[in-house]
Amino acid sequence: MGYVQEARENHVKKKVEEALRSKMKQKALKECDHYVAKYAECAMGRTLSVVWHCRQQAKELNQCLHQYTNDSVLEELKKNYMLEQDSKEGNKI
Repeated sequence: MGYVQEARENHVKKKVEEALRSKMKQKALKECDHYVAKYAECAMGRTLSVVWHCRQQAKELNQCLHQYTNDSVLEELKKNYMLEQDSKEGNKI
């Protein structure tokens, strides 16, 4: 695969990238729902003390979220989006 083709596959419009990021975040929250609930339960009724009292729950939540919200996941979403767009354009011809 040439440089131009690879660059084209990885380039999407800003609005599309924002939508893909949003989709990625929604999936991450869904997949990490258990950790979100644990953190929310720990934080209930706390203000400033949440920072040190719920540190472990926050760490677990962030580790889980990072699995689903990183650059490689975003690049895969972009690639799939571009492939879908190419197939749609191919069907129009």
